[in-house]
Amino acid sequence: MGVCCPSTMAAAKLMTVDFEVFGKVQGVFFRKYTQNQAKMLGLSGWVMNTKDKTVVGTIQGPAEKVSTMKTWLEKKGSPKSRIDKCTFKEVVKAQTFHSFDIRK
Repeated sequence: MGVCCPSTMAAAKLMTVDFEVFGKVQGVFFRKYTQNQAKMLGLSGWVMNTKDKTVVGTIQGPAEKVSTMKTWLEKKGSPKSRIDKCTFKEVVKAQTFHSFDIRK
């Protein structure tokens, strides 16, 4: 076998977290801002609106970047959003994402 490279080591330490954000998070560009923030942090995953007026998604990447994104989801969001609550659940056996997408 070849020598392990840093990207292979990083892939082995990926953290995956599902989230749901409650409040005024639809109709305020929350998904687009979430996608932009995730891409800026180098995270992958997805985000989408629900019929219950919440936003759900999955974030995946190094633990420290996921932690930064969780704080952003809980406290910042898009400029016109109002975040009442955000829940997180770590995913143990997750698929690997290669981008951060908005789902419909």
